[in-house]
Amino acid sequence: MASPIEFSFSVVLLLFFAALLAGYIDTLVGGGGLITIPALMLAGLPPVYALGTNKLQAVAGSGTATLTLLAKGRIEFGQVRLLMLIAFVGSIVGAVLVQFIDAEILEYVVPSVIVLIALYFIFAPKASLSSSQAKVSNRVYASTAVPAIGFYDGMFGPGTGSFFVWAGVSMRGQGIVNSTMIAKTLNFATNIAALLVFIFYAKIVWKLGLIMMLGQSLGARLGARSLMTIDPNVLRLLVIAVCFVILIVWGVRTY
Repeated sequence: MASPIEFSFSVVLLLFFAALLAGYIDTLVGGGGLITIPALMLAGLPPVYALGTNKLQAVAGSGTATLTLLAKGRIEFGQVRLLMLIAFVGSIVGAVLVQFIDAEILEYVVPSVIVLIALYFIFAPKASLSSSQAKVSNRVYASTAVPAIGFYDGMFGPGTGSFFVWAGVSMRGQGIVNSTMIAKTLNFATNIAALLVFIFYAKIVWKLGLIMMLGQSLGARLGARSLMTIDPNVLRLLVIAVCFVILIVWGVRTY
């Protein structure tokens, strides 16, 4: 579709770097959407177009991270194949439903959801680096947490990767690094599913999304390489800071 507004070169450049930063952070701790969705709305996109365009560029980040981890042998596809399918279906449902929510409601709902997820980043307990005993079976995990988080990602998205990480750690007893790697594959599945729906409903600004895809790919590649060495708590604080700065600026702009 044609862009609802015209973008200056400086705005496009800033969105490119926002996508690069989001791809890097999202690969490590999740929460990249906390940067890109407010940035897209700040640039002037209506909420549903911001969600759709975000999915286009997010596929590049999660896809690059997933392929990198698979190529390095960090993940076996057979281990996550069924979970990816379940997450895919959940995301399809959420993405379809959000098309029927009034745009004026989304103007308030999307920022509110982003604030809540940012608060989650602040108050969520730190995950252990080592594995522990699973609290639920894989079947329960696959039939509850995975489709629910997939549904959320299709409808909104920010923080999805972190939710998958948290679910893997708290429900399946996975170490945070292993859980993060698995979360990348599930988030890739939910991003593809939601993207297909937004394409069907023509709610994507392609030119802008494709430019941001490049930034996401670069950031995700750097993030995948750093996953084993960087302190995720530092990045968590960075996500929170960037998120609130963008939301404050967006709120002032709206007011």
